Amino acid sequence: MTAGVDCFQFGSNPSLFEGVIDVLKREHSPLQKFTNLKRTTMIDNRTAAYAALLLRVTLGALFLAHSSLKIFVFTPAGTAGYFASLGLPGWLAYVTIVWEVAGAIALIVGVWPRLAALAMIPLLLGTIVTVHAAAGFFFNNPNGGWEFPALWIVGLLALALTGDGAKALVPTPLRK
Repeated sequence: MTAGVDCFQFGSNPSLFEGVIDVLKREHSPLQKFTNLKRTTMIDNRTAAYAALLLRVTLGALFLAHSSLKIFVFTPAGTAGYFASLGLPGWLAYVTIVWEVAGAIALIVGVWPRLAALAMIPLLLGTIVTVHAAAGFFFNNPNGGWEFPALWIVGLLALALTGDGAKALVPTPLRK
């Protein structure tokens, strides 16, 4: 087998695979550039921190908008009443509003962004379990489905895995 390429086979004939690799490695083969793919990186280190910054600020802005709806449109008391109608304690609405505002600010300015992203996931899981799961998947269903909160969770997980992003005010401390 070709060195470094032992995990793929075409059927049960390794020599066929070696022949394909040899064709790809020929200097004038139009596919020659694909033989070097394992040496390239999947992340552009020049722009990755800015992509994480964009994701971080966008997620934070969404949480800020969402909490503002609870504060200025529904009012905290109205939100507490809605929580009570779901069978949740009314005081949980106030905790949720503070949690959303604090998390939004932490994400936007970059205070421990990776941890802030992870800390916001339980809020969204709560919305899926208490409201959106019964409405089905699509968010345009009556009462909104769980499509958007699930996508929001994926964005938060992506940020937590990617890193703090550029311009983080207080980077997340990591163990080494």
